[in-house]
Amino acid sequence: MDNQEKIFGISPRYVELLVVLIAFITLISGLIQLLSPSTVLGLIGRSDPTEESAHFFAIVGMFMALFGGMVLHAVYSAVTNKQVMLWTALQKFGAFIAVSVGVFQGLFSILAMSVALFDLFSGLVFLMYLKVLNSWEN
Repeated sequence: MDNQEKIFGISPRYVELLVVLIAFITLISGLIQLLSPSTVLGLIGRSDPTEESAHFFAIVGMFMALFGGMVLHAVYSAVTNKQVMLWTALQKFGAFIAVSVGVFQGLFSILAMSVALFDLFSGLVFLMYLKVLNSWEN
């Protein structure tokens, strides 16, 4: 497959741009969640945040920021790192499942499903990018 062949009808460069955009959104939203977890929980939670829930939500935000930064670093690195894309896709699928379960258990509002669906979409994009990286390697 050459660099111009499309992946699921999308140019490889657009897939890469989507990965960068998702990584940037993940980094920024993770930092916001880390620095102001009660505010974010107030938007998507079903009850008032406790100190404990805010603390754990901030920890999740820290990992979101780290994964977003890691993906940006991997995309712009001189060395192709397909493992980063695989593990980030798995993280995104895990987040989709965890947030969806939280919504269905009444821990989060229905608005949190938009976060879950973004994570599902992101995981699929990261897998597409992994396919792009594999095609560029051949």
